[in-house]
Amino acid sequence: MSPPRTLRVSIVALPESGVATMFGVYDVLNSMGILGLIDEAEAPPFRAEIVGLSEGALAGVSGVPVPVARAVADIAETDIIIVPSVVLGRDGWRTGRHPELVEWTARMHERGVLLCSACSGIFLLAETGAFDGHDVTVHYDYARHLRDAYPSIRVHPDRALLVAGAHDQLITSGASTSWHDLVLYLIGRFAGAAVAQEVARTFALQWHQDGLAPYMVFDGRSDHHDAVVSDAQAWLRTHSSAAAPVELMVARSGLAERTFKRRFTTATQMSPLAYVQRLRIEEAKRRLEGTEQSVEAISRHVGYEDAAFFRRLFKRTTGVPPGAYRRRYRVPTIER
Repeated sequence: MSPPRTLRVSIVALPESGVATMFGVYDVLNSMGILGLIDEAEAPPFRAEIVGLSEGALAGVSGVPVPVARAVADIAETDIIIVPSVVLGRDGWRTGRHPELVEWTARMHERGVLLCSACSGIFLLAETGAFDGHDVTVHYDYARHLRDAYPSIRVHPDRALLVAGAHDQLITSGASTSWHDLVLYLIGRFAGAAVAQEVARTFALQWHQDGLAPYMVFDGRSDHHDAVVSDAQAWLRTHSSAAAPVELMVARSGLAERTFKRRFTTATQMSPLAYVQRLRIEEAKRRLEGTEQSVEAISRHVGYEDAAFFRRLFKRTTGVPPGAYRRRYRVPTIER
C-alpha cells in the first residue's frame, strides 16, 4: 500500500473571523510532525494554511492581523475547507457579502472537498447550498439566526459535532471550544485514533461527550409581538416555581385554556408546560453551580416535590444528572 498523503487544509479567514479558533485549528493540525506525535519517516497528515480573498494581512474582528498565505483564486486544489468562528452583528449574518469565497467553496465541494465549520463558520458555508436538508450544529446563541437565514437546514445547537452528507463530507462543530471535537475528529478519521488521543493529551483538548446542552442558557422567544404571551412570559420569570403555573397563566390571560395554550405555543414554539420546565431547569442549574443546597432542596425550590422526577427531567434536558452537573460546572473556590 502507498503511504497516506498529506491532506491540504484551507482555513478561510474573513473580516468577521475571530482569531482564537482560527489559530487553534491551525496550530493543532500542523503540530503532529513538529511535536513528534508521528514517526519521523511519516508524512504529516495535514498541511494547514490560512486562505482568504487576497494574500497578506487581514484584520480580524478583534483587530489582530491574520496572515493570509494565499488567495482562494490561486488555489485550484485542496482537500479540506474549514471556516472558523465568525462574529455576527446585531442584525445577524449578512448574506452575499463574500460571493467569491462562497463560489470558490462551492466549486471545491463539487470536486469532493470536505466542508467543515467551527462554531459560526457555518453561516458562510450555508450560502453554498451544500448543507440544505442536512443536520448541522452551531453556537447556541446563533441558532435562531441560522434557522431564520437558512430554514432548509436542520439546526441542533446542543450537539458538539455533526457529520452529514452521503460521504460524511459535511462536518460542523458547535459552540466555542467544540473546535476541539472538530480537529480531533479529523485527526482520528485521517491519522488514526491513537494519534488523535495523543494530540488530545498533548494539548489538553477534550471531546464534549455530553454535548453542549449543559452550557445552553434557555432564552424563550420574545420576537412574536403577542402581548398576552409576553405578559405571561414576564410573569413566569419570577413565578415559574409556583404550583400549577400554567393554570395561573391561563387565569391571568382571561382567555379560554385551549386558546391560551395555542397562542403561547405559536408564539414561543414551545408548549406552556415545556416552557415552565425549561425555566425551572435554568434556575436549578444556577443553584447547582453556586450554592451548597442539596438536589432535593433545589428540586423543591424550583417547583418539584418529587426529586426523582426532577432528576429525570434535569438529565433529559441537560444530558447529565444534577450531581454530575454540579461536579463539572460548579464555580470553583480559589484558595488565597
